[in-house]
Amino acid sequence: MAKTIRSKAKAKNGMVDVKVLMKHPMETGLRKDKDGNQIPPHFIQSVTATAGDAVVFSAEFNTSVSKDPYLAFAYAGEKGSALTIAWSDNTGATDSADVKVK
Repeated sequence: MAKTIRSKAKAKNGMVDVKVLMKHPMETGLRKDKDGNQIPPHFIQSVTATAGDAVVFSAEFNTSVSKDPYLAFAYAGEKGSALTIAWSDNTGATDSADVKVK
């Protein structure tokens, strides 16, 4: 899948504030298309953010999360460090992005 993660990470007073936007259709499997055919489920199941070897954020999603989910979280960290954000969905698709903390 193409790059679907946009994020920013900014350090202040020993904490890193992270904002993440993930482009994803997040289909529940309950809707129908214009021809009346059921749209199959397609949603992000897990999101993980890792700084170094430590997981600093982890979430499990389901069909109740809206299209193009937005996340914001904070963790203890410093300017110049690296953060990796990754997701996987119910179809086996994955994506990840590396972010430098400013």
